[in-house]
Amino acid sequence: MNLSQLCQRDILTVSAEAPVRKAAEMMRVHHVGALALTDPEDATRVVGVVTDRDLVINLLAQDRLPQEQNVGAFSTPHLIRVPGTASVHEAVQAMTQHGVRRLFVTEAYGRLMGLVSLDDLLVHLADELGGLAQALRIGIDLESSRTTPMFNPAELPGGMYLAQHEP
Repeated sequence: MNLSQLCQRDILTVSAEAPVRKAAEMMRVHHVGALALTDPEDATRVVGVVTDRDLVINLLAQDRLPQEQNVGAFSTPHLIRVPGTASVHEAVQAMTQHGVRRLFVTEAYGRLMGLVSLDDLLVHLADELGGLAQALRIGIDLESSRTTPMFNPAELPGGMYLAQHEP
């Protein structure tokens, strides 16, 4: 599965000049942890990303007043992008290399397609692992149902018996 199938395509945006309070309110109302920041002069151009963590660590923890700040001052201007054709493994590598929890996913010509988060990848990988665990359980159950005892323990030579353990 590639990232074009996993990414969230509805990306919330806010102008880089918007008040921090507006960005925080959008995150709360829409239950998201990141917003794409747009150029104040061109709302179609993404110029950064701001996360809930950015606001807590760079604003609240430094005792700055949110009403006096615009969100662009606390954003990350370096957009980490991966193509929609990238695999989950490649996304994990990019997150690790850049120390980020979210990646912008792009189409062939660099146009923004969506956003994939660490949470999205974890959910996908958990589903995959759950499927593998189920396949393993089914295989063991099938094997057990097909297996018949090859001998009667009472028939062992020399009067030896195997201890039978209760399951």
